[in-house]
Amino acid sequence: MTSTITLNAEKREKKSKRDETKIPAVLYGKNIDNISLWVGKKIFQSVYPQVGESTIFKVSVDGKDERNVLIKEVQKDILYGKPIHIDFYQVRMDEEIEATVEVEFIGESPAVKELAGVLVKNVDEIDAKCLPGDLPSKIIVDVSTLKTFEDYIYVKDLKVSDKVELLVDPETVVAMVLPPRSEEELAELDTEVKEDVTQVEGVVKEEEPASDESSTTDKSLTDKPAGKPESEESKTKEGKEEKAKKKE
Repeated sequence: MTSTITLNAEKREKKSKRDETKIPAVLYGKNIDNISLWVGKKIFQSVYPQVGESTIFKVSVDGKDERNVLIKEVQKDILYGKPIHIDFYQVRMDEEIEATVEVEFIGESPAVKELAGVLVKNVDEIDAKCLPGDLPSKIIVDVSTLKTFEDYIYVKDLKVSDKVELLVDPETVVAMVLPPRSEEELAELDTEVKEDVTQVEGVVKEEEPASDESSTTDKSLTDKPAGKPESEESKTKEGKEEKAKKKE
């Protein structure tokens, strides 16, 4: 899809200082030199939701050099999700391109509403190939056709122009409805969750202490003082008594 939106940008020098009101960007494409740019933060945040990453629009460089572009990538801050860098890809309107197109689900499935099923969305974007002017901004999927648990929506069922080639297996399931879980299945899931903590990486199960009886038995064996055999002690005692009698 082609938009009439034009986004103003200015060239960015390599040694330019960071400007909190602007977002650094790069514009590149086939057989052209890369151009480093600054884009106004507020302006981009208003334009991005309208064009996404599958709409052709114009970037005006320094107010005079207009380029047909796609947003190829937007890098975002990990903590706050704010854009910190933008990649613009310049396209030629007479050459086919490959781009990722968002999938948007609409409608309500009778299998969900009337049979208490669970809607499963297997695809949220699809790669497509076509001329830039034929590229759809999004692909609409109407789930109201899912009337039973045996109904499926495949990639081959999607309504797109015959000028657009979807680069996905036609038999890929896009959406379906699963029946609700029974009480027995929910009980089994609950049981599976209760697993031994020793199955968790990094957790070591402590050894159980020995019982009191075994500890006492072992201690009595190890703590008993080593002595002479009973027979030798008796002999020694008798010898001392005999010597005492002789002295008397």
